Amino acid sequence: MCGRFTLVTDPEKLMRRFHLQEIPFDLKPRYNIAPGQQIPAILADGGRRRIGQLRWGLVPSWAQDDKIGYKMINARAETLQEKPAFRRLFERKRCLIPADGFFEWKQMDGRKQPMRITMRSGEPFAFAGLFDTWTAPDGQKLHTCTIITTRPNEVVADIHDRMPVILRPEVEDLWLDREKYDPDLLQSLLVPFDPGQMRAYPVSAIVGSPKNDFPACIEEVAWQ
Repeated sequence: MCGRFTLVTDPEKLMRRFHLQEIPFDLKPRYNIAPGQQIPAILADGGRRRIGQLRWGLVPSWAQDDKIGYKMINARAETLQEKPAFRRLFERKRCLIPADGFFEWKQMDGRKQPMRITMRSGEPFAFAGLFDTWTAPDGQKLHTCTIITTRPNEVVADIHDRMPVILRPEVEDLWLDREKYDPDLLQSLLVPFDPGQMRAYPVSAIVGSPKNDFPACIEEVAWQ
């Protein structure tokens, strides 16, 4: 699964990387992003990319209430076209979720060591995501998203049995294009990222609490 990630990249650099004309909100460094929080997401809008904020934890448009979102922070790539909650979104509501690292916990001698997984280059990247809009009984709209996961690559396999889908930059436009729906082609993008470009390192146990959101969360520590 993917239950925590980071986005500490400078906004100007993020705009260049994702071909954005503006970021219409205050994008502060996020060292320990958790489910239920508002997160940046990139959508296609009239041939251009637009970045906004969605709540992490999908609430389908047909849900009875928004509590279901806490159970739907991830969507398995292998069953997207089978699950009613995801099948329609896979067709028309795909998004990019920018990040520059994610956390998983490695089982070690009866305890868990938190690990941060990043690109070796330190560059930002994009998770493959799905989004939807739910309307509350009072008419207020809630925009939410989920992160797609797949089997782990060699870097993550020693830590966890799933990893988020990280899209190669050259296929991001294809993923965002709502006018072209080729399920087999899109499904072929949802594979483990090249392990040669990634690294993992141990971090402090403070990342276990979403209340902790400061630089120490991503600092490398000695094996504990």
